[in-house]
Order: sequence, then structure tokens, then C-alpha cells
Amino acid sequence: MRAVVLDGRGSTAVRELPDPEPGPGEIVIAPEAVGICGTDLHLAQGDYPTGRFPVVPGHEFAGTVASVGAGAGRFAVGDRVCVDPNISCGTCARCVAGAPNLCPRLVPVGVAGDGACAELVKVPAKVVHRLPDGVDFATGALIEPLACVLHAASRIGPVEGRRVLVYGAGSIGLLAVAYARARGARSIGVVEPSAVRRGAAVEFGADTVHAPGERPGNHDIDLVIEASGHPSAVSDALDRLADRGTLLQMGVVSPESAIQLFPYDLFDRELTLVGSQSLATSFPEAVDAVAELPRLAPGMVTHTFGLQEYAAALEAAASDTARKVHIHPQR
Repeated sequence: MRAVVLDGRGSTAVRELPDPEPGPGEIVIAPEAVGICGTDLHLAQGDYPTGRFPVVPGHEFAGTVASVGAGAGRFAVGDRVCVDPNISCGTCARCVAGAPNLCPRLVPVGVAGDGACAELVKVPAKVVHRLPDGVDFATGALIEPLACVLHAASRIGPVEGRRVLVYGAGSIGLLAVAYARARGARSIGVVEPSAVRRGAAVEFGADTVHAPGERPGNHDIDLVIEASGHPSAVSDALDRLADRGTLLQMGVVSPESAIQLFPYDLFDRELTLVGSQSLATSFPEAVDAVAELPRLAPGMVTHTFGLQEYAAALEAAASDTARKVHIHPQR
């Protein structure tokens, strides 16, 4: 099979690899649509702490079952499926507590194990879900980022009536805007350097949009959702929080980056800082929710590429014109 291989030093190559064979409890899937996100951009440069190289990237995907191993009989060849990419042990204290994303033995598909930017990918049947009827593959590949937003929402409580500010209008930021709008936020602002993405944020429900450094006012936001992954955005976000405000950190910031923090500010204004990493147990909820969003993919996916064009796809994903970039491995 053909597959994209990252070496963790900035090189991307399409190579011929052996076709995977399913073992007991495993399924081989032919991916039809695979999303590229900020994690993949960090992986391509080797700037992601849990990456294991060489690796086939691709953790947001949907496709068709190609073969089924013993004990995975609830699926059949030809089934249309999507995949929760977090393969956790299921038995440690974090897994039992409902935080499999923090499992110390976690093997994320496409990050620490080979992913879906290939003609075939092998995964345990326990992380495979059927696509709802009527949900196409492009929409199915958006279930993973939608699940990340739903998990983040579970970390912060109700959004209704709160003044919300989102940093970054990539796919996660846009989904966060749509979620805040659907859940009755009092107001939604977006800070985003790209004029194209600011326009997309308005389409997804933002009331106001601003370039970095142009938004007036401080200490007037109840909930900041940081989805850009830029340290300067995190610093700016802290200044925006009202008393008892919450900063929800979703963006992937380089592990080498640091910002200045004043502990007295946390104490004096009773601020809350919340991290949200990946999707925990929200994937099934997102599978159900995506069936109610028939126009999600047309509004989100702006660029598509074949496997041989992976380097160009990364470039597009890092540009200011992309909302979501998809790879079509069977093309």
C-alpha cells in the first residue's frame, strides 16, 4: 500500500509499505477522507511530545472496512465507519475515571502509531464506530474534531448567557463558535489574523471578529477559548478575562514555549484555567451529533488532496485560506 511517512525532522515521503493484516479484535479500514489539524503540523516538524517516528499520520478519518480479524464480528467488509483515534489501556486509574485521553499507555492513531494517511490502516475494533446513515465520509472525518469540542465543553459547564471570546478560527475555533452559538452564549467574539478566517467565523456564528491587537477592552470576557496554539494569544487571553472568568486552553502550544503568569491575578480575580486535551469519552456523542449537522462538511472543508500531495496539503493547512484540509487516500 501507499502511505505518507513522517520522520519527525521535517521530511514527508509517500512510500510503499506492506498491507496491514488484522489480528484478533482488529479491523483494517480503507480511509476515504482524512483531516489535517494542528497536531499534524507539529508532528511534521517533530514538535509534538507524544509523536513516535517514523509514523504514518492521520487521526481524523472515516472510511470503509476492508478486512476483519477474529473476534471483531460486529463489523463486516464494506461497512462505513469512523474511528476514535485514542487507543487506551482501559484499566488504569485514568481510564477508569473517564479520562482515557490521559492514559499513560495511550497510543494515539496517527501520532504514536500508524494512522490513516495511507490506503489501509489497522485499528482495534473497540475504537471503531459505524457512520450514521446519510453521513458522508467528509463529514465523518469531522467527528473527531467535533468530539474534541464536546469534551472541552464538558470541562467548563454551561455556556448560556456567557460572554465568549475565541482565539483562532481554524476548524476547532469554528466548531467552538458554532457550539457557543447553539448553546446560547450572550456574545461571541473571535480574534484571528486571517481576514478569510474571520469571515468564516461570522458564517459560523461570531458576533464580532478582530485581528490580533485590535480588539478593544480588557477584563470583560467570561469565557475565553484559546484554539490558536500561539503563546501570545494565551497571554492576551488572560488579560481579557473578567472576574471569575475562565480560560479554556484547546490550542496545541509548543512544549518549549512559556508565558508570564502572575499568580496574584489568579487569586485576586478568582480566575479559572482549564486544559482540554483531545476528546476523552466524547466520540460517541459526536457521532450522534454530527448526524444533525448535514451542512458541516461543505462549510468546513476547503481543500482536498491525494496522498502524493501531502506536503502541499500541509502547506495549505498552515495557510490563512484553509478551514479544514482533507486527504483522500484512495484518490
